[in-house]
Order: sequence, then structure tokens, then C-alpha cells
Amino acid sequence: MSLRIGVVGAGGFGRAIALASARNGQEVTLWSRKERALPEPIRTSTDMTSIRDCEVVFVAVPARHAAPVAEQLGEVVDGSHLIVHISRGLVGGELKTLTQVIREKTVCRRIGALAGPLVADALAEGRPSGAILGTGFPELTAMVREAIGGSGLRIYDTRDVVGVELASATVGFLTVVIGYAQETGAAPGTLAVLATRGMVEMSRVGKTLGAEESTFMGLAGLGDLIAAVAGDQRPELRLGRALARGSNLETAIGELGAYVEGFEVAKHLLEHARRNGLETPISSTFVAMSEGRMSPNDAIQALMERRVGTE
Repeated sequence: MSLRIGVVGAGGFGRAIALASARNGQEVTLWSRKERALPEPIRTSTDMTSIRDCEVVFVAVPARHAAPVAEQLGEVVDGSHLIVHISRGLVGGELKTLTQVIREKTVCRRIGALAGPLVADALAEGRPSGAILGTGFPELTAMVREAIGGSGLRIYDTRDVVGVELASATVGFLTVVIGYAQETGAAPGTLAVLATRGMVEMSRVGKTLGAEESTFMGLAGLGDLIAAVAGDQRPELRLGRALARGSNLETAIGELGAYVEGFEVAKHLLEHARRNGLETPISSTFVAMSEGRMSPNDAIQALMERRVGTE
């Protein structure tokens, strides 16, 4: 018997979730603010009440839209609905995760965060990949695996929900850094330093917010970043490369056709780190570069010249 799957958001990931679910034989309804056309048998609607009869709801909207969308969703869901979000963002300077936002705006409590080396194009086309689901509810894991999993998509799970969300957000901005470094001809060793040290410094920030440091070294963090370094062509990677070629931030984001949350995330994580007395050289340099206070070439050089310590 097929599952009734709801998808909120018609961006790249929303469409990919809908296509993957339909390919697995599920009944799919996709909600978006504007009219969208997707292949049958996927149903599309601009009316949030169309989601009411769904069993599992995937929320695929940027973090900046999470609160108003969750408020709309809260008017049609009840405690029986299971909700999964897909986002590499955080909300505001208080670093709210999307699971926190959904809990505030809806009565739903069985919530999860899907992350890892999963990109929209690969999911939509059914190419082999992997993901991790942060949730404390085994029934949610089982239903997500049934909805979009299979031989081409391995979905692991962990109870460290906040770790998954923070690691995923960290990957979002580190991937921009990696894309920039690749375009400027950085050697593999430089990319390895940026990737591993960036994840280490963010794992320390995550620990102050209740995350497990080990989650940052798993699929949600380092595993996802390895996929980016390997060149999976995600939007953040393309943005970093465009900036390295001389595009300004506004133009580069406009040409992507996708919203990149890394800059906002980096700023908020940096502010939190400073309040807690933590050193975050990679995110600090990234923010300085994005605000025009440091040239990109100087930024890479400054990072590589920092004093080294014990691994």
C-alpha cells in the first residue's frame, strides 16, 4: 500500500523529493506558493489544505521562509503527521534550527531533519547516493526510507537531530569556500585543510548548542563536504566558483537559480562563537571576505599561514 506524501516547497529539493517519492509508487501532493507543473501522478496545489490527508510531510523551503510556511502548515496538520525538513539553514542570530521552528508553529512532535551528501539532481534522477535522518522516532525513519529510499539511496539515522542540522548548515557555507578555493587553483592539500579544519571548528561551536561532535565527522558533516569537494555541482559550489571568477555576490546568487543560505549561517555562527570565546578562523575569514573586508586571495593565504597546533 502506498504512502501519502506531502511536499511543501517547489524548489530543487522539493521537486526532487516529489519525483523520488512518485518513482517509489507513493501518492504525492506538492504545495507551492505559485502554480507548478510536475509529471503525473504528482498532484500540485497552491492550497496548503491539500496536505492535510498526507501521512509524511517533507518541508523543503529556505530557512528564511521557514516560520511563515510552518505557521501555514500548522493550520492543517495535527499530531498524527510526521514531518521531515531539508534545509542547510538556521533561523536568526539565536541559531534556531528548523525542527525548533516547526515545533513552535505546529502541534507536530514527530519531526526529523534530512541531510548528508544528497543533492537535488541526483535524488530526482535516481542516481546512487546516501543521506542521514536526524530523528528520535523510529517510525519516521521507516517511513522516510519507504518514501524515497531504496537500492539507489541509503538512508542512515541518528538521534542527534541538532547535530545533523548544525552540521548541514556548516557544510552550506564551507562548500562556498571550497568552490572558491578550487576555482583559484588550490592544491588538494589546501582543500583538505579547509574542509577538515572547518568542520572541526564548527563541531566545537555545535557542542555549545547541544550537538555531538561526532555527528560533524559523519554523513551530515564531513561526508557531505567530501561530496562537495569531489565536485557534485551543488549550488554552493557553483557560487564559490563564480565569486572566484570575479562575480559580485548579488549577481552570482541571481544566476544560480537557487537560494544559498551559507552567508547568513556563517555570520550567525561566528557571532555565537565569539560570545562563547571560541576561535573560528575559517568562518571568521569567510565572513570578512563576503563583507569585502578581505580579498579572497588574502583570505586563503591568511588561513594557510595561521599557527598550527595538535590535531
